[in-house]
Amino acid sequence: MKFVTYKVSNNQDFGIYEKKLNKVFSLNALIGSNFKNLLEFIDSSLENKIGLINEALKNRNLVESLGIDFSDVTLCSPIPIPRGDVLCLGLNYKDHLEETSKVLGTSSEPPKYPIYFSKRATFTTGPFEDIPSHSNITTKLDYENELAVIIEKKGKDISQDKVEDYIFGYTILNDFSARDLQKNNGQWFRGKSLDYLTALGPWIVSKDEIPFPVHLDIITRVNNEIRQTSNTKEFIFDIPTVVSDLSKGMTLMPGDIIATGTPSGVGMGLNPRVWLKDGDKIECEIKSIGTLTNTIKD
Repeated sequence: MKFVTYKVSNNQDFGIYEKKLNKVFSLNALIGSNFKNLLEFIDSSLENKIGLINEALKNRNLVESLGIDFSDVTLCSPIPIPRGDVLCLGLNYKDHLEETSKVLGTSSEPPKYPIYFSKRATFTTGPFEDIPSHSNITTKLDYENELAVIIEKKGKDISQDKVEDYIFGYTILNDFSARDLQKNNGQWFRGKSLDYLTALGPWIVSKDEIPFPVHLDIITRVNNEIRQTSNTKEFIFDIPTVVSDLSKGMTLMPGDIIATGTPSGVGMGLNPRVWLKDGDKIECEIKSIGTLTNTIKD
C-alpha cells in the first residue's frame, strides 16, 4: 500500500494511492478517522491498519465516491515535517566506502560498527519540488540516493528478529549534501542540514509489499545519466542490525526516519568531481518503491 501526502487546489491531505485504479483516497474519509496527518496515523493505536483500509476499499460505493484522479493531485513529501532529525547511516556500502577513502585518504576497511549521524530536517522536500542550490553558501552540492525506513511503534532494545515488527514501511530519501561545508566544519551535520536538502517520497510503501530482508535495486540519474546503481543487499550493516543497534539504550519513536546510506557514484567520487548546478534533474529510483525526482534551482 502506498501512503501519500498530497494537495488538491492547495488543500493538503493524506491518504493512499491505488495504482490499479490510478486514484488517491483521503485516509480520514476512507476509514472514518480524524488524524491530522500521516504521522498521527502511523503513531495511532489502530490495530491491523492495512487490513482496515483494505476492508474499506471493498466498499464499491465508497471507492467510487471518494476516489480522486491521480492527475488531479500534487504529491508532497509523505512526512513534510518530521518529529525529529533524520537518523542516518554513513558509509554503509563497500563501494561508497572505497570511493570516499580515495577522495579523503581515509581507510577503506569496512567499519566494525555502524557509523551514525543526524540530519536536521525542519521540513522535507517532496517529489518534483525544486531544491535550492544555496549557491551563496556552497559550491559543492551533491546527491545521495538512500532507502529510508519508517518506524511504526515505540521501541527500545529491539532484538534483530523482531525488527520488522517495528517498521511501518519504506520510502526514498535523497540526502543532498554540501561537501565544502562538511569539510570546513569538520563533521557532516551542517553540510547536510540546510533547508530543503532532505527530499522524501514519492510515498511510503507499507512493509507488507516488500519482502524481508529488503533487497532492492537502487539507481540514480542526473540529467538522464546513470550515476549510481546497486542493490540494498550490498549493505555493510543490514536493516535488522541497524534498527536493533540504534534501539539499544535509545528509544525509537513512531515516524522516525532512518536513512540507510548510499552506494558509490556520488558527485564527490567522480573523476573529475561533478557538483550539482542550477537546472540539474536528479532521479532517485528504488525498485518496488518508485522514483523521487527533484530539480536544482538557484
